[in-house]
Amino acid sequence: MLHWIIIAIYGLALTFILAYSLVQLYLVFAYKRSFSAKSEISPSAELGNQDQKSEMVLKSEINGLGHRQSAPSQILFSENSFPSVTVQLPVYNELYVIERLLESVSKIDYPHDKLEIQVLDDSTDESYGIAKAKVKELSDQGIDIKHIHRTDRSGFKAGALANGLKQCKGDFIAIFDADFLPNPDFLKRLIPHFQDENLGMVQSRWGHINRNYSLLTNLQAFGLDAHFSVEQGGRNAANHFINFNGTAGIWRKETIIDAGGWSADTLTEDLDLSYRAQLKGWKFLFVEEVEAPAELPAEMNALKNQQYRWNKGAAECMRKNLPKVLVSKDLSLSTKLNAIFHLMNSSIFICVILLSVLSIPLMWIKFEHPELRLVFQIASGFLIALPILALFYWTSEQKVAKKSSFWSFLVKFPAFLSVSMGLALHNAIAVFEGYLGRKTPFVRTPKLNLKDKKKGEWTKNIYLDKRLSPLVIAEIAMAFYALSGIVLAFKLNDYGLLPFHFFLLFGFGFVAFTSIRHSLKFQ
Repeated sequence: MLHWIIIAIYGLALTFILAYSLVQLYLVFAYKRSFSAKSEISPSAELGNQDQKSEMVLKSEINGLGHRQSAPSQILFSENSFPSVTVQLPVYNELYVIERLLESVSKIDYPHDKLEIQVLDDSTDESYGIAKAKVKELSDQGIDIKHIHRTDRSGFKAGALANGLKQCKGDFIAIFDADFLPNPDFLKRLIPHFQDENLGMVQSRWGHINRNYSLLTNLQAFGLDAHFSVEQGGRNAANHFINFNGTAGIWRKETIIDAGGWSADTLTEDLDLSYRAQLKGWKFLFVEEVEAPAELPAEMNALKNQQYRWNKGAAECMRKNLPKVLVSKDLSLSTKLNAIFHLMNSSIFICVILLSVLSIPLMWIKFEHPELRLVFQIASGFLIALPILALFYWTSEQKVAKKSSFWSFLVKFPAFLSVSMGLALHNAIAVFEGYLGRKTPFVRTPKLNLKDKKKGEWTKNIYLDKRLSPLVIAEIAMAFYALSGIVLAFKLNDYGLLPFHFFLLFGFGFVAFTSIRHSLKFQ
């Protein structure tokens, strides 16, 4: 009886992964179909060259999810008639990047009488004084910039954004986290899309200023590039829900208010507000052509904090918003299906842990019950998920990293999968906590001010948590567990799970070793 329970749990985990991969395959096709549609847009609609347009009029080519009955009055965007925009910069103890951020944002090319900058500063250290002095310097230059400081950090980032919204002048709100360096033409390239009066939010693509700093940052960029191309682009092209990514996007102020405003009851306030707004009928747009450069975490424990927040927050948003999606009469079955896997994508880590733990008992079951050979042969068909995921990431790699060769992809893709598996235990715990409703505070990701291909003194960063998590012991144990699976494969002469155990061994070993190394402040 026990062996059937193990097989059933293993089969359910495989089924979820296969279903997830099929949805990703669907997004690949939707994303590729969007290319031909974009190529039909007249070059005159391209907003990249500011010298070629005195009249910034764009016919929005936006796939939407319905139209609102009462929409705001249409705004005509021209050189002499820009809408008012407030740029919000939520920051908290950003000693290493606050001046860089303010310098970058101050160079945004937009009419000064229509642009307001809010520094939403919850800082409790010396970065508060640095930010205040820099704001005064920029204000003396004629820039409309305000330093809004809270002594009560209630609601964390969501609370800061909500507080700024009460005081802002702009009809549109652009948001940048502290590690972003927006290009001067960011607003002029994205604001014209809002001539569609039903459009509530526009999201740009993230760039990575320290992509090649280390293997860790390179693999992060590899994964994020797929999200900021195939996932966002595919969902948007197929008329499904997408999400604001917390930064490097622009909101219509009315949309935020209509959707109920910023809420801190999940760790991913951006995903939460995105779903509430789209359930209200607002349309979202992803513009892949506009890139916003930013910094990736180069320290393993900082990356873990970020992954914890993202994965637990997604699980919390699933609890809060998925029931509303499923009962909505305005959404298609296809949109609901995509929303399920959008909000539950972090559950993939629970499946990976289940497969990892049950893999060795399954090998013994297969050895001791040869009569179940047909069951295991059927299960092997689920391996189709691997080439599907490879196609998903290869599509992104071709589009974003155009100089990447297929041979380098054959190295990078397995490495990415392996390290993702190594983070599975940490992330699965976060997902479980989110599903169970366990509340934890918002832990931000420390910014290090690293440049591409340039080693920085990040080990002296005062914000990094040097404590070693007890979870590292479990990660080391998982690495040895995978090693025992490799040994068992040769003992039983059964090599079906051998590649999987090699991936687990490298992944958990790399994550545990790098966590220890970085905690000891070694570079």
